[in-house]
Amino acid sequence: MDELLSLIEKIHASPHKAVLAVAGAGTQAVALLLSVSGASRSLLEVVIPYGRMSMVDLLGEEPDQYVCSETAVDMARACFNRANKLLDDTSPVIGLACTATIATDRTKLGDHRGCISAWTASGVYQFDLVLNKGARDRLGEEMVLSKAVINMLAKVSGIDSQIDIGSDAHETPEIAYFSHSDLMDRLLSGDVDTVMVNPNGDMTPNFDAPQCIYPGSFRPLHSGHKLLSEVANNHLGSPVVFEISVENVDKPPLTKDEIIDRLAQFKGYSSVVLTRAETFYKKALLFPGTTFILGWDTAVRLVDPKYYSDDIDLMFAKLCEMSASGTKFLVAGREKNGVFQSVADVDIPKGFERLFSGISEDQFRVDISSTELRNKDAGIS
Repeated sequence: MDELLSLIEKIHASPHKAVLAVAGAGTQAVALLLSVSGASRSLLEVVIPYGRMSMVDLLGEEPDQYVCSETAVDMARACFNRANKLLDDTSPVIGLACTATIATDRTKLGDHRGCISAWTASGVYQFDLVLNKGARDRLGEEMVLSKAVINMLAKVSGIDSQIDIGSDAHETPEIAYFSHSDLMDRLLSGDVDTVMVNPNGDMTPNFDAPQCIYPGSFRPLHSGHKLLSEVANNHLGSPVVFEISVENVDKPPLTKDEIIDRLAQFKGYSSVVLTRAETFYKKALLFPGTTFILGWDTAVRLVDPKYYSDDIDLMFAKLCEMSASGTKFLVAGREKNGVFQSVADVDIPKGFERLFSGISEDQFRVDISSTELRNKDAGIS
C-alpha cells in the first residue's frame, strides 16, 4: 500500500490535470486518488457513467458495446475534451477512462474484463485485460483494475514507476499506443472533426468555414464533378471546396489508404475538407451557413423519411435544424429512366422550399456517374 500511495503522490505532484470516467470498475482508483493530499492539483473532474443515459450523455451517443476498447477510447476522448473546457491554466490535460464488467451478485456468461484508455495531446493509450474468471471476488477484481487505472494515469503523467496490479499468470494485458500527431490519424480517431487538405497536399485542422461545399465519395473524381464545381462557383460567386466524409451511413469507415488514394485525385486541382460527418445535418452543424452542392438523387433522399429510420418527425426536426443554421442546398439535375430530373421534381415538404435552389439543365447536364465509371473499369456492362 505504501508503494501505491507514493505513486499517487507523484501523480498529484505532476503538472498534468485529468478528467476520469469509470464505469463498471475503477471506483477504488478514484477513492485512492482522493485519499492522498493534493488531488485537486491533478483531478479536474471524475465521472461515473453507470446508467445507460449517463454513458450516452458522456459520449453523445449510445455505444454499440459498453465494455470494449473502442468505447474506452471514446470515453477517454470525451474526458480529454471535457478537461480542455474545465482547464483554467496551461497545464497538459489527460482524459482517462475505464469500462469494465466484473463479478456481481449474478452469474455472468461472458468474460470478466476491463478496458482502460488514456487520451493525451500526443496520442492514445490502451490497456485491455481479461480477468481469470472465478479467481477473485468482486472487490479483488475491482482492485486489479483500479491499480491498472492508477498505473495508466502515472504513465501518461510522465512517471516511470509502476505498481504490481496483482494479475496472475493466466492474465496478460493487451497494451497499445497510437500517435495522433498525424492529422489524418487524428481525424480517424475522432480527436479532430475536420481537416482541410490544400491543393499542394498540406493539411490543417484550423480554417475558415467554406461558403460552398461539394460533398461526395469521389470514387473516382470525374469530369462531371469538376464541371459542376465550376458551374456552382459561377452560380454562387464563391470558391467550391470538395468534402469527403471518412464515415459512411451504410458502409465501413474509410481506411487511411483509401483516403490517401482519393485525395491524390485533387492534388494540384482543388482543396478538400475531410470530415467525420456522414449525414447532411451533421455537415450543417460543422459548417453553419454553408451552401452544399448535391445531385437530384441526393436531394430526394434528404426529404425522404426512409433515410431517417422512417421517422417523419425526426426528418422534420433535422430539416428545421439545418434551416436554423442557415444551410442551403444547390441541386444539380440528372437523368433517370430517360427523363431529366431537377429540383422541381423533388418532393420538398411545405415550409422548407427556401433551403433548396436549382441549377438549370442548360447550365449543367452530365449523364455520367462514378458508379458507371467503376463498373466500366471493372468490365461490368
